[in-house]
Formats: sequence, C-alpha cells, structure tokens
Amino acid sequence: MRILVVEDEAALSRQLVEALGGAGYAVESAADGERADLLATTEGFDAMVLDLGLPGIDGLTLLRGWREAGVTTPVLVLTARGSWHEKVMGIDGGADDYMAKPFRVEEVLARLRALIRRASGQTAPELRCGPVALDPRLAKVTRDGVPVKLTAHEYRVLSYLMHHRGRVVSQGELVEHIYAQSFDRDSNTVEVFIARLRRKLGSVFIETVRGLGYRIGGST
Repeated sequence: MRILVVEDEAALSRQLVEALGGAGYAVESAADGERADLLATTEGFDAMVLDLGLPGIDGLTLLRGWREAGVTTPVLVLTARGSWHEKVMGIDGGADDYMAKPFRVEEVLARLRALIRRASGQTAPELRCGPVALDPRLAKVTRDGVPVKLTAHEYRVLSYLMHHRGRVVSQGELVEHIYAQSFDRDSNTVEVFIARLRRKLGSVFIETVRGLGYRIGGST
C-alpha cells in the first residue's frame, strides 16, 4: 500500500516517512504544495497525510482542488490549527479525518489503517480470506494460524490484493501501489512476487485472470 506524506517540517516529515516505511508502506513525500499536487494527480496512492500550512499552495486549497478533480484518495489532515472552525473547514474541504499537532505517530498509523480499510470496503481490522489472515497493525500474515514470513514487497502485494479482495487487480495497478517512485518499477517482478506468495500460501490462493490481472477471493 502506498502513502503520500505532505509536510514541510523536515524533521516531522522524516519521522512520518520512517514510521510508515517501518509499518510496511511504500512512502512518497512532498514539502510544498506544487510537488504534492503533481504527485497526487499523477500517481496512485492508497492514502495521503496532508499538512494544511504549506508553502506555495496551502493544504486546504490543494484538498479542494483534488476533490473537484475527482481524486478520491482518503486524506488525513494534519495541522497546528486546533480550532473547531479550522477542523470544520478541513472536513468540508474533503478531508476524511483530522489530527491536530502535536500528535503521536502511532495514532496516525491507526487512523490511516482505518481510512484504507473503509476505502476498500473492509470493516474488520484483520483481513481474512480462507486460511490466510493479514493483520495491518502488526504487518503480520498467518496461514491456518501459522506465521508466514514475507519480504516487504511480497507483503505489499498481498496486502493490496486482500484489501481489494474479489476484484481483479491489474499488474500495472499493483506496480503503482507497491513501489515508491525511487524504485525501478519493473512489472515483471510482480509475477515473481505472485509466484512466491503462491508457494507460501497455496498454489490456488491467488487467481490469475488471463489478460486482466490477479484476484483473491474470487473463484478460489
């Protein structure tokens, strides 16, 4: 799953990027409104963390512009502005959740997990499909209750497919959502990750829909 962090305070941005990366997400960051707007409108993200007090284009203007342009990615707004009036403006501007600074990173992670779950139509904090369970809180996967060791990219592929269970996900969509921009996005490696996941989770757990992509929880 891929997250965009838009924060101009370098130390806080670094803290968020490191925490999200440690939680298994592919993370991009932007320190100003122009860069954030470019990334949000041209790249695929599963959630965005947005500071309102940005240089250049302010966060509220960005948010309104994204929603008017049809960008539906869940947005968690972070701001030093703690008044109820500012919160109302953020929510009415299209934010899905709101946190005032200072905050604990653990709460940011929990709120992002909830936003991603709701956006993909999931309700339970632990994702299940047959014998396989994925707990985003711990970045842990089990099969029949036995822990399964996955690499970071294998986990991201499985997490994305399980968040979108029942839907065919194309190879291109997976590539867009499991890699940060700095990685060489080779779609052929997705096939490698799928093959490894099948060896670890069962050969029929991930279905290949010929010419379209992959699916979990379809006919399997």
